[in-house]
Amino acid sequence: MEVKKEDKDFFVKVLDGIRKASRKMAERSAANNEDLVIADKNGNPVSVPAKELLKNL
Repeated sequence: MEVKKEDKDFFVKVLDGIRKASRKMAERSAANNEDLVIADKNGNPVSVPAKELLKNL
């Protein structure tokens, strides 16, 4: 099945929006010295300081 260009463009825009929103959330949380919950390699929830998470974004 071939992916249409317009579908691919839409997918790229959605991913870009998710990345921007995630970064903004991490920046706000870091400014307030908060932790965020993310998934580890096995899909288990892990609490991580937002400042540490920002280093990897």
